[in-house]
Amino acid sequence: MKYSGILRIGFKLLVNDKPKFSALLIGITFAVFLMVQMTAMFAGILNRAYSTVSNIGATMWIVDPAVNTPTTSIPMPDYLLDAVRSMDGVSYAVPLFVGGAQLKLGDGTIQSVSVIGLDDTSLFGRPELEQGNILDLYADNSFVVVKDVEFPKLQNPKIGTTFELNDHRGIISGIAKVNANGLVGVPTLYTTYSRAIEYIPTTRFTISYVLAQAKNDAAIPGIKREVAKFGYLAMTKDEFNERIANYYIFQTGIGTNILLMTIISFIVGLSISGQTFYTFILENIDKFGALKAIGAKGRELVYMILFMATFTSLTGYGLGIGLVTAVISISRARIPNYAAMITFWNLELAFGMVVLIAGISSYFGVRKVLKIEPFDIFRG
Repeated sequence: MKYSGILRIGFKLLVNDKPKFSALLIGITFAVFLMVQMTAMFAGILNRAYSTVSNIGATMWIVDPAVNTPTTSIPMPDYLLDAVRSMDGVSYAVPLFVGGAQLKLGDGTIQSVSVIGLDDTSLFGRPELEQGNILDLYADNSFVVVKDVEFPKLQNPKIGTTFELNDHRGIISGIAKVNANGLVGVPTLYTTYSRAIEYIPTTRFTISYVLAQAKNDAAIPGIKREVAKFGYLAMTKDEFNERIANYYIFQTGIGTNILLMTIISFIVGLSISGQTFYTFILENIDKFGALKAIGAKGRELVYMILFMATFTSLTGYGLGIGLVTAVISISRARIPNYAAMITFWNLELAFGMVVLIAGISSYFGVRKVLKIEPFDIFRG
């Protein structure tokens, strides 16, 4: 390799100064840790905010234009369901009810729950059962409970457990599992659509969402236009998730606070690593001058400094990712409702910021080294 010799010298120069090298690594490691931890928490919040959409699995959602999240549905009239079913390009459409209720347990404890009412005919969107038979949902007063992190709030019910919901008797006929836990911190019950609107007080309109399946992707734009004529909004699953994400990012304080903490983490990492790296260059300025005196070109010294900054930054990046992975893994094992999750986008964000830290740190070091005159070094 053309510059292998000068890079080897730079590596030894860097690691031999253990205090400065350790300070650089610590600064970058904790900056990466904070950046990834903050964004991982936000990713976990969004993943739980998507839970209803992800668990139901419908490809198209028809909603009131004012709806931003699945848990804040606005009831729609029954004629909309019939209209959607009659549209060209629609394979099928079913109603979905999403609502909240107060549930009275056997010992008198009151617990808020989220109730999802599935289409009576198809039970479209039904969860996968761990215990019980989904057809038992058609029995009188029957409900399926989701076994997730909120399950213990219902005192770990079993099949046959009874409760009272808005003065109606209910019975657990199945225990289910879902892909994503909810965000609002309450247990989830599934039942039929007709039972949900009977047990839970509603307005004269009862449909929370219309779930539709297009015959093919080409039919989706036409369905959206037809639905818009009725004053409602048709979205694909991905579009609904994007709408939910935009709500939490731009219309709540969550996105702003996470962004602020990420920026602060970046500034802390940049200030620590930049100052430490620049101090390292100043303390070793005589060595750079000596290299220049024996024939090292300015370009070679630039490569040397870039290598040192890049090596330190990438090492700190790896240590930071390892640290945050360990913290999240331990937290999930100890705290069941811990929501943080590492995704590609927050890893890429942290990597981009680390590269930026390396670039800025290198810039000041390069400026200083290029101004070195060997004569001044030896004269000193």
